Amino acid sequence: MTLAQSPLHRRHVELGAKFAEFGGWEMPLEYAGGGVLAEHKAVRDAVGVFDVSHLGKATVQGAGAVDYLDRCFTNALARIDAGQAQYTLCCDDDGGVVDDLIVYRRADDDVLLVPNAANTAEVVRRLRERAPEGLTITDRHHDYAVLAVQGPRSDETLAAIGLPVSHDYMSYVEAELGGEAITVCRTGYTGERGYELVVPVSAALTAWDAIMAAGEAYGIRACGLGARDTLRTEMGYPLHGQDLTRDITPVMGRVGWAVGWDKPEFWGRDALLAQRAAAEVPLLRGLVAAGRGIARPGMAVSADGEEAGRVTSGTFSPTLRKGVALALLDRRVSVGDEVTVDVRGRTETFVVTAPPFVESSTR
Repeated sequence: MTLAQSPLHRRHVELGAKFAEFGGWEMPLEYAGGGVLAEHKAVRDAVGVFDVSHLGKATVQGAGAVDYLDRCFTNALARIDAGQAQYTLCCDDDGGVVDDLIVYRRADDDVLLVPNAANTAEVVRRLRERAPEGLTITDRHHDYAVLAVQGPRSDETLAAIGLPVSHDYMSYVEAELGGEAITVCRTGYTGERGYELVVPVSAALTAWDAIMAAGEAYGIRACGLGARDTLRTEMGYPLHGQDLTRDITPVMGRVGWAVGWDKPEFWGRDALLAQRAAAEVPLLRGLVAAGRGIARPGMAVSADGEEAGRVTSGTFSPTLRKGVALALLDRRVSVGDEVTVDVRGRTETFVVTAPPFVESSTR
């Protein structure tokens, strides 16, 4: 299979990136001169920049675009206004998660969607299949790059190149950089204050170079998907394909806050309402190692000597200097309980903990 490459691929090569396949794209995993730990620390302490151009981009345009999407996705689009963004889910009729994505509400008849890389075509297909006449759904995956500038010095970095940094969390503004129109959104996947820039492909290199130059005074680092994963796991943020899947519903994944339960219609509504009312399915919980064990996806979790679930995400936390994980666990397991994880034949003790594992600073 031929992997897609970011419009910034040349810069990653120049920085000595180690690449990995992700969602059909060849993306930087980490960079020479520090690796995941240094990149993670830069975001927590200063500022880092991620190329996340593999993320999908699609537009839904035409009269009734917002109303249509509100009947499809779980969250209530009426909760936000033009100029705001919202986390939501695209579900199967049985409640399984096809994808989790960010919706940018530009107007009642114009919405930008940012799905996950591997799921963009499927989300677009489903929307087109059920769309009323007059709506146009366009896959814009290769029209835009996305740069995530994250960390406590992200404001100073972007302000130095003339970009706006005073808007609220989960809102966005349209701006200009080098004569090109870009979208500056106060979102991110790290738990730190930060921004995601949606940039035309033609302006991607200019934007990257400007950000790197402006951030040099603040210790900026280019960051790969390795640090992105350790950062999001410390926050307990779910990753689609691991913590949310066709088999792990929003109820099980504990993202019911992104479901408009009172809405009369959305894909998977009846199944999810029934699942929530029954209160029987396992739930996603956080785990923190009591010792030196590092849990990985798929590892078995036991409580009181009996199997209680499995790990869905797990890593070493550079901030806590110990293992943290997310696991789908039976309801008999509660926060504060000790459980064991089979780590390659060794029994390691973990404490069930409510994420985030480190303090969030998104605001």
